[in-house]
Amino acid sequence: MNRVQRIVLVACGIYLLLFFGPIAGFDISRIVREIAAKPELLLQQLLIGLANGAIVAIIALGYTLVYGIVELVNFAHGDAYMLGTFMALTIVGQFGVHAKSSLGAKTIAILVAFVGATVFIALLNVSIERIAYRPLRNSSRLAALISAIGVSFILQNVGLFWGGLRAFFPIMGVNGAAPKAFPDLIGRVDLFKDILHVSVPIVFTTKDLLVIVVAGGLMIGLRLFVQYTKLGKAMRATSENRDAAKIMGIDVDRVIAFTFLLGGGLAGAAGLLVGLYNGTAVFTMGFTAGLRAFTSAVLGGIGNITGAMLGGLLIGVLAAFSDQYFSSRWTNAWVFAILVLVLVFRPTGLLGESTGQKA
Repeated sequence: MNRVQRIVLVACGIYLLLFFGPIAGFDISRIVREIAAKPELLLQQLLIGLANGAIVAIIALGYTLVYGIVELVNFAHGDAYMLGTFMALTIVGQFGVHAKSSLGAKTIAILVAFVGATVFIALLNVSIERIAYRPLRNSSRLAALISAIGVSFILQNVGLFWGGLRAFFPIMGVNGAAPKAFPDLIGRVDLFKDILHVSVPIVFTTKDLLVIVVAGGLMIGLRLFVQYTKLGKAMRATSENRDAAKIMGIDVDRVIAFTFLLGGGLAGAAGLLVGLYNGTAVFTMGFTAGLRAFTSAVLGGIGNITGAMLGGLLIGVLAAFSDQYFSSRWTNAWVFAILVLVLVFRPTGLLGESTGQKA
């Protein structure tokens, strides 16, 4: 598509946006009035978007890692994240902690749930790679893609079955399909008003701080690991040229398995974070989260770690603004509209580069 065609396409898009936008809540004059009347609400939504976007970014890293190494869109990744939330909820339920438990008991339960969910999903992801993806590695991409979709359905049904095990895990609630209540172990203490005793028009809670700090630490740690460790260099070499990496003595199968291990661990950690932050878990949550995470990876540049981080944050902020100023029913539509607009001018995403620079 040449430049003239892109300009025409964007012009048509802007026309349709202005024509149909008000139906989907895009009323510019109303939005401007709301922002002018309550500018602090804009800052509040920015904070909420960054917290949710950080979780989306962690999930997106799993997509971009796998694609960067084997060029496979692992559609089962979102459902693995869902099972991570279920594992964290199960562990917390076994500890019997709740909002009024002691700080020590809640801390131990959270740490054990973090380790348990991370290790469980990491091992699950490696098993999926070994059983479902490795035998198809030399087959067509369509075969691997269909396999990923099939694994996604399997994991979703595992979540439905797991959620119905009330006799073993009472915390799972009434039935498998119903949303599960995640105990409020962090609390919504306002750091500005309750801790710093500063009167500001926005609310920044302990939950926001936990999500942003943990997610930021995981993202930075992953970036440093891939950039400076020996195994990270092997991952980049495998991404660059798998055959050349084999000639240089790199065990490509081990590198690919470790990539799935790493991506699964991040999904498990995200599962715990979303449970602590949003307080709910349901077996269908992996579909929406996976869709947004994949969109984030594509938006930032599929296969690019920094791009996945940026894409996740942007999607989180855009979704928060859409929920507040547009219409929550149209949030996913706005997210994909922005994705299409970006890809018109940057087909490789915001930070996407050539194939050799994916990891």
